[in-house]
This record gives sequence, C-alpha cells and structure tokens, in this order.
Amino acid sequence: MADIGGIAGQIARIREQANALVERELHERGIKGIVAAHGPVLAFLLRQSKPVPIKAVVKSVRRVKSTVTVTIRTLEKHGYLRKFPSETDARVTYVELTTKGRGLRKDFEEISRALRSKLYGNMSPKDRERLVQQLDKIEENLSE
Repeated sequence: MADIGGIAGQIARIREQANALVERELHERGIKGIVAAHGPVLAFLLRQSKPVPIKAVVKSVRRVKSTVTVTIRTLEKHGYLRKFPSETDARVTYVELTTKGRGLRKDFEEISRALRSKLYGNMSPKDRERLVQQLDKIEENLSE
C-alpha cells in the first residue's frame, strides 16, 4: 500500500530529480545562466511572436511577480531576453527573447521531451491525463 501521508515530500523529491535532469542537460549542452526554474518563463516567451508585458508572463507561469522578476532579471543579465518600458504606459514593462534566447528553442524542446519521457515512463496516455487532473486538484486545494 502506498504511503499517502508523505505526498508533499514525494512531490519535493520528484521536483528535485526533475530539476537535476534539466541541470545535467543544460550543462552537457554548454548552456550557461539558466536553471530549471527558468523553464516556464522561457517556454512562455518561446511561444510569443512579439513582446509581452511582464504581467502576462506572471499570469501564464502562475508564480508570484517577485519570482518572475528575478527570473527575468537573470535571463536579461545573461543575454536571453530584453525588457523595456511601454511607450504609452509607464506602469507597464515588456519583455521579449533576444536572438540568443530564441536560439534556445531546439535545446529547450529536446530537454523538455527528455524530461517528459522520464517523468511518464511507460505510463499510458489515460494514466498521464488522470495524473495531471489529480495534481490540478491538489494545486486547487492548496489555493483555497
């Protein structure tokens, strides 16, 4: 029988192992200045065809603004994105990937595929869907 009492610890261990896999892949590819936690921001920006407000990034990755701001600052420092103020609204700052940032697309997709392959293993598509639904429910429970 499964230990249902240690779920938070289990989720933490899964996250650590997933992050370690991503970090190894990044290191092997010689990609500097990026860590696993930057993945959601990069994934969102790789899907964009034009600059987006930081607020849109925060909403998409569902993280607090301060966390996203630190990620953006780090990615900017390493030349993967640029940020700039709106010409019409001083309260709004836009971000977009640089050429260097867009150049991560192939590596990002390959690393994401490798991670998903390890995470799901030989799980059936139905079991994968069920797992994600249950994790969504846990996340919803914690948000209440």
